[in-house]
Amino acid sequence: MIEEDRVEQRLRAAGTEEIAGGPPDLECAARAAGLLDVAYATHETPVGRLLLAATPGGLVRVAYLDGEPDELLAQLARRISSRVLAAPRALAEPRRQLDEYFAGRRRSFDAPVDWRLIRGFTRRVLEVTAAIPYGSVATYKGVAQQAGSPRGSRAAGNALGANPLPIVVPCHRVLASGGGLGGYTGGLERKLALLAVEGVQVALRR
Repeated sequence: MIEEDRVEQRLRAAGTEEIAGGPPDLECAARAAGLLDVAYATHETPVGRLLLAATPGGLVRVAYLDGEPDELLAQLARRISSRVLAAPRALAEPRRQLDEYFAGRRRSFDAPVDWRLIRGFTRRVLEVTAAIPYGSVATYKGVAQQAGSPRGSRAAGNALGANPLPIVVPCHRVLASGGGLGGYTGGLERKLALLAVEGVQVALRR
């Protein structure tokens, strides 16, 4: 993760440190100097505070924050780039779309997505999951079949548990074959709440 003093040193060297005699706008200046590989922001929602992170390729991480974001940011630094900076404006569009979703004014997300954190079967499972329509549900077995592994219900569940983009890639729409909720990285109460936003009522049982 970039330390602000380090960013300012680089911007100073690039001659972009100050604008109109004021302090530097780190977000704009870091982007202009090619120092912003991963932008992040936190965002309050009805299901709790989220961490959103994006690369130039698109939204790369959505995570529930039940504490401080330090470990999540460290993971992004290890897996993508150490040049990570708080840059709320870079996440303005995903934040707006999330607000619209929770207000009942949006049924799908169209902000670009960067899939680099997942690959193989997990990627296939999440691509199938991304196509489940708003207000509809699928089963782990059905998702596994569509992802090319008819007997891979458990593996599909593990893949969904590794989803780096919950809500946007709607793993909350995948239920157990018997009609139970199954699991959810953010907790079953959040899964129920997201389904309720979409008008889906499910009993709280596994």
